[in-house]
Amino acid sequence: MPYKILNKIKLNSLMWKLGLEAPLVARAAKPGQFIILRIDEKGERIPLTINDLDLKKGVITVIFQEAGATTKRLGCLKEGDFVEDVLGPLGRPTSFGKVGRVILVAGGVGIAEILPIARYTKSLGNFVLTIIGSRTKEILILEEELKRCSDRLVVTTDDGSYGIKGLVLDPLRDVLAKEKFDLCYCVGPDIMMKAVSQVTQTCGVKTLVSLDANMVDATGMCATCRVTVGGKTQFVCVDGPEFDGHLVDWDGFMKRQKRFVEEEKRALGSFQSPHKNCMYR
Repeated sequence: MPYKILNKIKLNSLMWKLGLEAPLVARAAKPGQFIILRIDEKGERIPLTINDLDLKKGVITVIFQEAGATTKRLGCLKEGDFVEDVLGPLGRPTSFGKVGRVILVAGGVGIAEILPIARYTKSLGNFVLTIIGSRTKEILILEEELKRCSDRLVVTTDDGSYGIKGLVLDPLRDVLAKEKFDLCYCVGPDIMMKAVSQVTQTCGVKTLVSLDANMVDATGMCATCRVTVGGKTQFVCVDGPEFDGHLVDWDGFMKRQKRFVEEEKRALGSFQSPHKNCMYR
């Protein structure tokens, strides 16, 4: 059954916000869950976190960054177009409950994934400190939305064009040196999540990370998304996407994430050649 694109908003030079008509998914979705999207019958299946939903209209919202061939193809679609498949909601929903003081850390497009977690965390009466970071001010997203569900919000940029110059690790270390937190939740680039987990482990703060792994069927059958956690094999699609960041085998996981680099380069090259003028921008 095709799924209609009801709205599409350009957030910056890299990212899009997409509203998809998917009432059954919207009805069942909970914070922390994701969908698998396929543009057409020959397309790649990609996981996208459910950023928001509208139960009355039956709409789910996803935010994606143009990077590979599939996300660039998705960026070329228009309002009123259709995608072939939307499978979801998938993964285990966030369920840590009311724990006290929570620090949320997100980088890049991971900021889109932290928003539903921030809303969930605040709705339960937790104290919420959110730290977000991006390379530049131009690609920073959802600052105002996160302000509304955070007690404090800290922004960093790599180049210093906005907020604190540097990485999210800098204010994280400063805060944990002065204040006590009961939980850290982190989502973003793998190397960032690894570094955050190392910092929080030193400080003795329990940490959950949301992994974005390569996936195929997303039902636990293909084992493409496997990750070692605490010495045991887990599958991001059915056991995650949230795991204890202190127990993840980060080096093994990041190595697996690079398995398809050459195929991704070839796919991107094949796409860019005939689609140079795809400019729904």
